Amino acid sequence: MCGIAGQLGGAEDAPVETMIRALTHRGPDGVRLETMAGAALAHARLSIIDLEGGWQPLHAAGGTVIGNGEIYNYVELARDFGLSTATGSDFEPLLHLYAREGEAAFDRLRGMYALCLIGPDGRSWLARDPFGIKPLYIMEHDGGLAFASEPRAFFAAGLMRKVLDEGAARELIDLNYVLGERTPFLGLRRLAPGEVVEVRDGRIVSGHRRSPLLPRPADDGGGGSARQRRDGGGAKPQTPSSPLHAPSIAHRVARDPALPRRTPALFGAGEERGLLAQLDAVLEDSVRVHQRSDVPYGLFLSGGIDSAAIATLMSRLNERPVTAFTCGFDAPGAKDERAQAEKVARALNLDWRETAFGEADFWRILPEVAWVLDDPTADYAVLPTYKLAEAAKGTLTVVLTGEGGDELFGGYGRYRRALRPRLLGGRPAEPRGARPEVLAAWREQARAPLGLTALQSAQWADAVTWLPNDLLLKLDRCLMAQGLEGRTPFLDRDVAAFAWPLADRFKVRGGYGKWLLRKWLERACPAADPWAKKQGFTVPVEAWIAPRAGDIRSGLGKVDAVRRLGGPGDTALWPWLFFGIWALIHLEDAAPADALRAVVGEI
Repeated sequence: MCGIAGQLGGAEDAPVETMIRALTHRGPDGVRLETMAGAALAHARLSIIDLEGGWQPLHAAGGTVIGNGEIYNYVELARDFGLSTATGSDFEPLLHLYAREGEAAFDRLRGMYALCLIGPDGRSWLARDPFGIKPLYIMEHDGGLAFASEPRAFFAAGLMRKVLDEGAARELIDLNYVLGERTPFLGLRRLAPGEVVEVRDGRIVSGHRRSPLLPRPADDGGGGSARQRRDGGGAKPQTPSSPLHAPSIAHRVARDPALPRRTPALFGAGEERGLLAQLDAVLEDSVRVHQRSDVPYGLFLSGGIDSAAIATLMSRLNERPVTAFTCGFDAPGAKDERAQAEKVARALNLDWRETAFGEADFWRILPEVAWVLDDPTADYAVLPTYKLAEAAKGTLTVVLTGEGGDELFGGYGRYRRALRPRLLGGRPAEPRGARPEVLAAWREQARAPLGLTALQSAQWADAVTWLPNDLLLKLDRCLMAQGLEGRTPFLDRDVAAFAWPLADRFKVRGGYGKWLLRKWLERACPAADPWAKKQGFTVPVEAWIAPRAGDIRSGLGKVDAVRRLGGPGDTALWPWLFFGIWALIHLEDAAPADALRAVVGEI
């Protein structure tokens, strides 16, 4: 896990050195910078794997790579392809594979990554993992193409001016995040999840491609027709044509006589017992590779079933008690899941540690988080996530979390509402209260491929909008600010290849989402109480804001960016409060404490 920055075409090391210095919070263990013909590459390292030999830029097989994230299947790639590697770095096998296969090598990666690779053939590539777990930002300018892990790097180097994209800001207010490749800054865009682009002479070559997020319904991995998926029809094995079409652990177990036959063939005509065994094998394998680390690792444990599932498997795979951190809220009437988390922790013999979040934390952390989120999300869950990262710093370096469980296994209540008839309260699983132009942009971004069920379409929408631009952005920034690496075992190509083609009835049944996952957890960790009503992760921000509402409205009226958007009117104050403080920090260069004081007054 690191920060990367660079320039391709007409490279100069001075701007790139300034860029990487702005990202040292992402890589506190040291900075390396190299300049070569037509490129300057820089890397700020958080040492996770091969502490001595894993420094980047990394050179092997005539190529060079810098990357942010982890390639989890680096051991298997080296073994299966007979690669002779000089280091234990998880990125080195990619260089050897590229020397053999060219750009097809990117399709073999299982992990979270944002990277720049310059091959022995002289071709330069930028790539981002299919789920968008790790960020990468790019801009073309007269001197070439610059890229970095966070927007702040471009401004630190003077490569662009801070000009607000007002359309993006309206998306932030209405949705809590900005859609697609857009950022709040004109002239700067995100590399899209799964995007793989070639750069020549400082410009992106047309015809670039994207690794598919999920198996398409027309592929062998699509699970048959929409009716088959609803009714439990079997799915055909994946074909190894993309990251999510590579054979999963369960497929390998099903057909390879050299491997222990732990599960039956995929779906086994839809039988529950076979699916539960399949799920166990797939999740255990994902957690096992996500634990690969040469530094201490643990997890964030809420009272929900996703983190409980990760905790259950980590407990199974580790001889020593796994360290788990839980955050609860000290506020009247707040939903607090600490008691349930402790129950799970005791059952699994975890080294459980709790931290509390109160009103004082809210006002202290708010401006700090606004600084961290130079690409913003106004999701108030960023606040306890940041507090958890603060608590884990110094004890852990790698943290496993439960992001992605709802999107892959059908957990959100909005999915169930989307499946009900309108007369019974059904409604589309799309944002409510958004302005027409914002809702239209969301619908365009969320449009699912043809042939999906209504449930799959809703899952797809979340996977391409809310997941990368809210949940994963939040996780990346809040943990990286504390020098921690966040890992998401649910968001794994093999887990997705198993979960996506599941029939709807194995995701939603009897008023419950994540039905199959709950059924598995019922056996694997009964203390998780998987059939209990979910409390939800609700931060009582409005209660903390209400006593200062008058001061906040007055302060917001003095923020230029807020005035240009028309101000909060009689709408909820939280997104406007966050945006006002964010705008003062990132558009007007205010210090975080000064930005809070300008909007709220003295705390």
